[in-house]
Amino acid sequence: MSFAIALATDLIAIFVLAYVLYFRRHRRRDLLLSYVALNIGVVAVTSALGSVEVGVGLGMGLFGILSIIRLRSDQITQQEIAYYFTALALGLLAGLHPEPMWLTPLLSLLVIFAIAILDSPLVASSTHRHTFTVDRAITDRNELIAYLKDVFAAETVRVEVLDIDMVRDTTLVDVRYTAKPARKSATTTRAEAAADSQRTGAVAWMPDSTTSEVR
Repeated sequence: MSFAIALATDLIAIFVLAYVLYFRRHRRRDLLLSYVALNIGVVAVTSALGSVEVGVGLGMGLFGILSIIRLRSDQITQQEIAYYFTALALGLLAGLHPEPMWLTPLLSLLVIFAIAILDSPLVASSTHRHTFTVDRAITDRNELIAYLKDVFAAETVRVEVLDIDMVRDTTLVDVRYTAKPARKSATTTRAEAAADSQRTGAVAWMPDSTTSEVR
């Protein structure tokens, strides 16, 4: 009975993780399949290991080897690695189905809830990271930070210089920054004013960027 509950919990959890959270946010179909296949495989193998005399260390070692092979086979982001290990953890919870029987659903819910919050736009949505090649060699750190603030329209910048090539006149940096709040353009403001005037019946006037000569 506990295994049936754990299995049902895992199927619901991996659907929410792989499709509802990951695929609808990041849109990679290949990793959607990978997460589901990994989760189901871990549940099957863990359940089989639980019915025979096999050391837990051997089973965990096999999972570690499979994880290393998968992570080295393609270039994926740190966010996708987080989803990858979450799918692995959900599979282990369902395959081991520890007692009491409500423990697996509770832990799975906590894991899914944590991923849903941490990968949502509500958490640090204006913070970004890029590996960026500057088109000139800049050795002064303050000048480099000022340049990157202007390029990325950023409020704050943290930069790590990876390489300065004096021959090619380039600087390779790992830049992390917080973007400035978006400002409404004049065109957007005029369009909103026109829409308001249509709703209220009033005539809206907005100054244009160009000026006309009065004779």
